[in-house]
Amino acid sequence: MQEPFISGPDNPALTCILVHGRGRSPDDMQPLIQQMPRVRHVLPKSDGQGWYAARTVDPLTDVTRAELAASLDQLAALIAAQTGPVLLAGFSQGACLAAEYLLSGAPLPAAACLFTGCRVGLPGDGLPRAALAGLPVYVTGGDADPWIPLDAWHRLLVDLTGAGARVRADLFPGRPHEVSGAERSQLQVMLARMLEGHDALG
Repeated sequence: MQEPFISGPDNPALTCILVHGRGRSPDDMQPLIQQMPRVRHVLPKSDGQGWYAARTVDPLTDVTRAELAASLDQLAALIAAQTGPVLLAGFSQGACLAAEYLLSGAPLPAAACLFTGCRVGLPGDGLPRAALAGLPVYVTGGDADPWIPLDAWHRLLVDLTGAGARVRADLFPGRPHEVSGAERSQLQVMLARMLEGHDALG
C-alpha cells in the first residue's frame, strides 16, 4: 500500500477510511469527502491497479487468497493506526475488500459503508463469517450493475446479517456503477450521528 491521502485534523474525534475500487485511485474517492469538524478522511492507495487481480466473483485460487490476505493485512494496519472510532467505507472492489475485512475476524471498526460490493469468491470457497455483534453496516447496490451481480450482492447481505450485523440496504434501480448522491448523503448522516455519540444507523 502506498502512502494514503489524508484530509482533516491530526487529532480527530472520528476517522473515515475510504477504499477505492479496481483501476481507480484515492482521487476517485475524494468526491465522497465533505469537510466536517473533528473528522479525518484517510484514502489508501493500492500498490497496483487493484487490491487483488481476479474478478470478485471468480472462484478463489491460491494466488487470489494470497493477494487478498496481503491487502487485508494492509487495511488492518491502517485501521489500527487511527485514533478514535473508525467508519470503514469502500466502493466496488474497495467495498468487497472492506466486506472481507469485516467478516475476517479482524478488530472491527465502529461502522461500515459498503458501496456496491460483494464477497470475494464463491460460497463453496469456505469464506469466513466472523461474528459482527450488532455492527452497523450500510450496504448499497444497483439492480443492473455490470461488475457486482445481484445474486452476489444478496449473498453479502445474507452473510452480514447471519454474522450479526445490523444492516441497512439500498438497491438503486438503473444506477450506473458509481456512488450516487443519495449514498454520499447517507455516509455524511452516519458520520454526523457518530460525532454526536449516536448509533451510526439510528
